[in-house]
Amino acid sequence: MKKIYITFVRALADLLRRAGVMTLLDRLAPRSRVAAWLRSLFAIYDVEQLARLDVPWWTFDSADRVTAFLEQRPDARVFEWGSGASTLWLAARAGSVRSVEHHAGWAAELAPRLPDNVILTVVEPTESAAPAVGSAKPGHAGLEFAEYVAAIDAVPGDFDLIVIDGRAREACLARAVDRIRPDGLIVFDNVDRQRYVDAIDTLGPRVEVVMTRGLTPALPYPTRTALLRPAPTA
Repeated sequence: MKKIYITFVRALADLLRRAGVMTLLDRLAPRSRVAAWLRSLFAIYDVEQLARLDVPWWTFDSADRVTAFLEQRPDARVFEWGSGASTLWLAARAGSVRSVEHHAGWAAELAPRLPDNVILTVVEPTESAAPAVGSAKPGHAGLEFAEYVAAIDAVPGDFDLIVIDGRAREACLARAVDRIRPDGLIVFDNVDRQRYVDAIDTLGPRVEVVMTRGLTPALPYPTRTALLRPAPTA
């Protein structure tokens, strides 16, 4: 179904481009959130187009909040599970970005576009009959993601911002809460999925959670992105 949708969208984009509609949306996008969203629908899984629109693949509301957060921290250290348009977006707003990607092909496509303040590491899953850290995403059964999740351990120091937008997100969250600075922020995307909400709930009073919901670049329906802050200590 996903492939059919993408094929349809790209065919429609060609028609609209010939009609001049895409040029109009490109002109309006920097000034209009709705126009930016409409234009992004035709940029799905196209990192170059999403980069030109300067949007991460989270809710627009969460992106606005992260923008405000990073404006106060121009030298912010960022760690990210799951690379893509968000990597480029973060690199333009933070001091450094360490991104971990499980898909070597996608990383190879993204790497030539990355600026000097980004280090992209590929940690592919391995086959396992009984993964210690698995992924519930369809098609990923029998894959071990323990090394992927543990990639953060190879980077010393705590982080101002941690983004969880790749595989084995529940396990990534458990790692992230121990590596975020007391005044830091964790972005946990796609929390429409109940297993992700359950993972956040297990943290209890350790974090303060803001659930954002609304328009999301490249998607024709609203989604949710969670923003987590360490709870103040007494």
